[in-house]
Amino acid sequence: MLNLERLRTLDALARHGSVSGAADGLHVTTSAVSQQMAKLEREVGQPLLAKNGRGVRLTDAGRLLADHAARIISQVEQAQADVEAQRGCAVGELRIGAFPTAMRGLLPRALSALRTGHPDLRVRVREQEPEESMAAVVRGDLDMALAVDWHNKRMPVPAELTRTHLLDDSVDIAVPAGHRLADRPSISLAEFADDEWISWNEGQFCHEWLVFTLRGTGMEPRVAHIAEEHHTQLAFVEAGLGVCVAPKLGRGPVPAGVRMLPVCDVVRRHVYAVWRADADRRPSIRAAVDALRTTAAEVQHA
Repeated sequence: MLNLERLRTLDALARHGSVSGAADGLHVTTSAVSQQMAKLEREVGQPLLAKNGRGVRLTDAGRLLADHAARIISQVEQAQADVEAQRGCAVGELRIGAFPTAMRGLLPRALSALRTGHPDLRVRVREQEPEESMAAVVRGDLDMALAVDWHNKRMPVPAELTRTHLLDDSVDIAVPAGHRLADRPSISLAEFADDEWISWNEGQFCHEWLVFTLRGTGMEPRVAHIAEEHHTQLAFVEAGLGVCVAPKLGRGPVPAGVRMLPVCDVVRRHVYAVWRADADRRPSIRAAVDALRTTAAEVQHA
């Protein structure tokens, strides 16, 4: 009889493409992955992996069994969801990935409500960018992700996932207190044609959005500095090193030397939760969605 955990290891190898990637996804050591695969090869009586340079690749038998493993794992997850739904209680473990501002501005209050309402549910949270967390949900490494995209640039959601809208987060432009526009009640993005910007890491969805949006106003973005955290970006703004986009969700205290300027053509982000469609009936998923919606409504109207 095939061992389910060994099939999970094979599935992870097929999805990640390497032993180290599978180990990271499964949160085990590379030697544990190798041992599981060696046992699985003995069970099926033929090699599933072949050397490929310094790495490995799946053999024909490996690819065939990996296809079956993906379907088996999905069916097991569906069975677990159905059993949880039959029991009607949110119990066990729920793994959530969230982008930084949602980690600060949305999750703490929602998790507190979950702990109060569902004391037997253990929630583990990981801070990740939306692209990474959604891929982790597809792989089964996470149960849910909080993601974000923009009013003029939507992020594609994989077909395997279900999503629900939580809130719209409006953003301002943060400028130094001595900036020429600092006293304006509102501004247009086109007015920053001569300014340098502080942005997110290149390749991240939000950085791509900023470049896309500024080019849409007819300007070529002048990105002078890269900083991952909004608080770091605001510190650079306060020092007079540029301007940046400042979402309201999870913003916290604004430095004394920074002014927040609303954008007259309204720039906003869409915040939503995603989870695997085959886990839709899990009470833990439904409980988390309810808590997030309630918290999002409170944040939206605060």
